[in-house]
Amino acid sequence: MKKQTYTPEIKERAVRMLIEAAGDYPSTWSAIQAIAPKIGCTPETLRSWHKKHINQTIPAHIQAQSQEQRIKELERKCRELRQANEIIRKAAGIEAQAEIDHTP
Repeated sequence: MKKQTYTPEIKERAVRMLIEAAGDYPSTWSAIQAIAPKIGCTPETLRSWHKKHINQTIPAHIQAQSQEQRIKELERKCRELRQANEIIRKAAGIEAQAEIDHTP
């Protein structure tokens, strides 16, 4: 089986199409699956081109920093949910106790 070769221009155009169309799809992968056949490559090939583009345009420390921010945000949300669960648990206990107190 002969391996298909693509020019840098085709790769760049495919990645640009993917970036422009990504908002029209629920995920990057679904956009990749839709666009790859139009370019004449496999989805995995387009995914690797996109990943390489991201790695070249976004420095690693920025990616790590955004991951740190995401982790902090998730930890904050987790704390909030724990607090909300505790409030609900206490309210349920108070309501159950009130039911017990009011039964003859």
